[in-house]
Amino acid sequence: MKKFLVLYRAPASSFEQMQKATPEQQKAGMETWMAWSRSAAASIVDLGAPLGKSLRVTKGGASPAANDLGGFSILQAESKEALAEALKGHPHFMMPDGSIEVIELMPMPGA
Repeated sequence: MKKFLVLYRAPASSFEQMQKATPEQQKAGMETWMAWSRSAAASIVDLGAPLGKSLRVTKGGASPAANDLGGFSILQAESKEALAEALKGHPHFMMPDGSIEVIELMPMPGA
C-alpha cells in the first residue's frame, strides 16, 4: 500500500463560516467526520488534525503567510486514483468550495 498526504482545502471565508458555527453544528460536523473515519478505517494511517496559521521561513527570515489549508490526514491506498474514489462523499465537501488534494509520500532515496 502507498501512503498519501491528504490536504483539506477551502477558501478562507469557508473556514471563517465554520468557526462561527454553533456548538450543535460543530458537534454534528464532527459526528459526520467520525462516521466517515469508521467507514474508511482501513485507509487511515493518521486521521490528522486541523491546521493553524502559516509562517513562511526563507533564508532571509520568517513572515506570516496565507493559505487555503484547513487540515490534513495520512491515508493509504493502492494508488491516488483508488484513494480519490474512496474520498467521494467525504464530509469535507460539505464546506463551500472545499477540495481535497492527494499527494503520494515517496520513499526517501537511500534510506
